[in-house]
Amino acid sequence: MIATSWNALEPIWQGGSELVQTGLPHQQLAPAWQILLLGDGSPTRHLQLLTGEPTEVDVIDMSAIGMDKDGAPSSLSVVPGPRVRRQVWLKTASGQRLAYATSWWEARHIDEYLENKSLPIWASLAKLRTELYRDVQGIYYGDSPMLAQAFGEPGPFWGRHYLFWHHGQPLTLIYEVFSPYLQRYLGKIS
Repeated sequence: MIATSWNALEPIWQGGSELVQTGLPHQQLAPAWQILLLGDGSPTRHLQLLTGEPTEVDVIDMSAIGMDKDGAPSSLSVVPGPRVRRQVWLKTASGQRLAYATSWWEARHIDEYLENKSLPIWASLAKLRTELYRDVQGIYYGDSPMLAQAFGEPGPFWGRHYLFWHHGQPLTLIYEVFSPYLQRYLGKIS
């Protein structure tokens, strides 16, 4: 089944790049969660280190969207088109869903960077030794009935979006939402 849309949070609260740079009060978002959400490291690698299991990807959508804005964050405008939208679940090898992610890629380069589409982006780019800059631009706290059902956890959820830059050029825009299940490893969210 091909998904015709993606799962954005219905924000209760959101912040831009200035909050990403300064961080949030610890009573709003615990320090361990801030490292995951506001840091510029690889979430798939972090999830693997937290759970002690390989992080796997379930690709649920690969859709050509052309030049459509797709309801994506406005940063999408810097990713050249036509574009492909990819939606995945990040999960443990034992099947526990840990995060949902949507990414938008320039159609003519997606095969170059995601040779094996079933691998996490981090694994694909590491294999190619691609140097990247992760530019976290927004953070969200919000609800999604679909994600609550899929995670088996009630919301609200924390999410973020960021651009990957490679050789000074935008490579992809990524929007991620993390499951509250991760509290088992990171402690309480706030």
